[in-house]
Amino acid sequence: MSSQTIARPQPELHKPETDLTALAVRHGLTVSGARPTLPAYVRRLWSRRHFIVAFATARLTAQYSQARLGQVWQVMTPLLNATVYYFIFGVLLDTKNGVADFVPFLVTGVFIWTFTSSSIMAGTRAISGNIGLVRALHFPRASLPIAIALQQLQQLLFSLAALVGILIAVGEYPHVSWLLAIPALLLQAGFNTGLSMIMAQLASRTPDIAQLMPFVLRTWMYVSGVMWSIDKVLSHNKLPHLVMLALECNPAAVYIDLVRFALIDSFTAAHLPPHVWALALCWAVLFGAGGFVYFWKAEEEYGRG
Repeated sequence: MSSQTIARPQPELHKPETDLTALAVRHGLTVSGARPTLPAYVRRLWSRRHFIVAFATARLTAQYSQARLGQVWQVMTPLLNATVYYFIFGVLLDTKNGVADFVPFLVTGVFIWTFTSSSIMAGTRAISGNIGLVRALHFPRASLPIAIALQQLQQLLFSLAALVGILIAVGEYPHVSWLLAIPALLLQAGFNTGLSMIMAQLASRTPDIAQLMPFVLRTWMYVSGVMWSIDKVLSHNKLPHLVMLALECNPAAVYIDLVRFALIDSFTAAHLPPHVWALALCWAVLFGAGGFVYFWKAEEEYGRG
């Protein structure tokens, strides 16, 4: 035999899979809690629409369940606020001077402002206030701020019933122009929902924002013409141009003025800023769509840490 050993081919041993990512992809596995694409996220959100409505209604029902007057506080709270503002601003500070139909002017402003401020404040607690739900169940997290915004819209309907009663009591009877309040409130609801999602995302990272927001909202209310007439102040033309422009384009003031224009006869088109409907639409689209995308981008972060 030859001294040289003839090497025989060895059977190829099975190599263990080293690329775990490729293995997961091959078997259809995905990262737990990974953010879906925007179209997929919208589809998932739509499939949870019944949960959103039920969650909003349950929160609305439970809100005053411990109070003896129950749901009456849905109407009493903004009415009491309007009474206090009337005494302080209308009587003591005399802001009602030169404002026709000051009572419906004030009550409308308070009710519509409350719709926005309550949506924002509730939005700051959308994630942190439901952290157990967020960590226990898998669902589109945008369901929570949207449900909260829907809850505030439902609550506004109670307030509008009281508002209609007040308007009739002071001689403002229903007419066709009242229908203009519907698109105005829908645009405001879109704006509120987007802003609620923005605040939910920010507050989930920085909980202290929830403590800061009451001061921010109070300041915003004072510059939104809730208790005084922006048109009357601007007519004096004593403010810098940028300040006047900011007051005119203030989204809260825009929606308040549109509802006043729809419901109060003495509040005419002359009291509205130029291109007011375009402004209302731009604010609704900018914050509605922008807030949704901003919230979606942090979808995988909610409930962690």
